[in-house]
Amino acid sequence: MRTKSGIIHSNKMQKTLVVMVNSYKNHPKYKKRFKVSKKFYAHVDDASAYTIGDPVTIAETKPLSKLKRWKVVETPSNASKERKAENVTA
Repeated sequence: MRTKSGIIHSNKMQKTLVVMVNSYKNHPKYKKRFKVSKKFYAHVDDASAYTIGDPVTIAETKPLSKLKRWKVVETPSNASKERKAENVTA
């Protein structure tokens, strides 16, 4: 089972999160590293419990719809709480 870790890019759908995963690749000729980012649609039971910018880990699963082939496996539980605390104090 493949897993990827990324940051939540959108939580506007009811049971789907858009997770942006960053990776680095080498240019075949010039050997310079460059950043590549890709968005994955991941299934979750309640998307409103997550906030944009939270780190998550997604795992590959069977196709759930036309675009969803991933599900949210792990989320640091205190990440969203810390962000909400920062917004309250600011």
